[in-house]
Amino acid sequence: MNLYIFNQTRRGSLFGVGTYIRELITALKGHEINVCVVNLISDRPQIHIERIDGVDHWYFPLAILDQRTISHQEQWDLYYRNVVYLLKLHINDRKNLIFHLNFFESGKLAEELKNAFDCKLITVTHFFDWGFAIYDNPQRLCHILNEKHPDAFEEKLQRTFEEEKLYYSKMDHVICLSDYMKEFLCRDYGLDITKISLIPNGLSDVFDASTDIECLRKKWNLSSQEKIILFAGRIDEVKGVIPLIKAFREVLKTNKDCRLIMAGSGDYDKCFQECKDICSKITFTGLLKKEDLHELYQMADIGVVPSLFEPFGYVAVEMMMHNIPVVVTATSGLNEVVDDTCGLKIPLTIFPDCVEIDFKLLSEKIIYLLEHPTEAKLMGDNGRRRYLYYYSSKIFCDNMLQIYKKLCL
Repeated sequence: MNLYIFNQTRRGSLFGVGTYIRELITALKGHEINVCVVNLISDRPQIHIERIDGVDHWYFPLAILDQRTISHQEQWDLYYRNVVYLLKLHINDRKNLIFHLNFFESGKLAEELKNAFDCKLITVTHFFDWGFAIYDNPQRLCHILNEKHPDAFEEKLQRTFEEEKLYYSKMDHVICLSDYMKEFLCRDYGLDITKISLIPNGLSDVFDASTDIECLRKKWNLSSQEKIILFAGRIDEVKGVIPLIKAFREVLKTNKDCRLIMAGSGDYDKCFQECKDICSKITFTGLLKKEDLHELYQMADIGVVPSLFEPFGYVAVEMMMHNIPVVVTATSGLNEVVDDTCGLKIPLTIFPDCVEIDFKLLSEKIIYLLEHPTEAKLMGDNGRRRYLYYYSSKIFCDNMLQIYKKLCL
């Protein structure tokens, strides 16, 4: 089997999608699959090939074209056509050839690959693009898609939705991360259910039960008395950071020995404005190396994932892996990742034109876990078991191998 996994040099490739691809490569090691990663829109000055841990990585930079003589869409069409031409020159073994795409904007690429190779195309619905514009609001989506006289925002969303729909129609198989996504793909995108497989993402187990927590706290200059409430992710509106800070202010009214650690990069301005009066109790770490983030997971007493839209929720899985009881919003795929045995959930408040989080309800859930440590520990243990059963690297590998082999029949 020859598997070519497509990635892009952009933010998504560093975080969610990038994590997926790295975990997929790791999971497939030791199996009889020739894996190659094709990196598009590379920042390398020229085409480059390197071998990393036994896997070839090909890098294709984006050509600079004269915008006066070629449209934006024509530029992308030409880029994908050139990439496929180069792939034809370099791919020698074409037996059981699978191209694994990860970004819906690659519709033209899918078309060119089908024309050039006897191959199978598979993709993963990592997210719905509209979800980052209107969050988890299916009613608003339906309204916008049926709007006969859309404004500029609605017209762009309609166009993007149609691009996604066309992209998925070109695939031989589509992997989704949750039943939430599967329902959308069947009902709204018109996909045949037999072309869809539900395979949750998997993560390598990095939990270390032997870690000396007191030493870690000293290293991070954290008091042994403080309860650590951890947020990990982009500092972004879609991640619910402002309601979290408001909720933490409520928590401090009854639980003063607490610290909120917000691990991640992004736009801090609104956060700083919101937390002026409690800034001494909040730690903003900025972007962390994975090793440092894992240390925070080891120390955390409670994890919070207050997203307005979360197609899967790697952070929640990482927290569960580390025995952390979690408080999450009951949104999209995240609602399925965390069940009631390993965390507490709060519903989103959905209005016709927006989605909001009840920060007081969020604070109540956090306070409940702080004041019921026995139950919190039980939830953490249950989360660890749930990770091992559903989201381990082995489970992920077994599921993906089954799909790849089925495509090659």
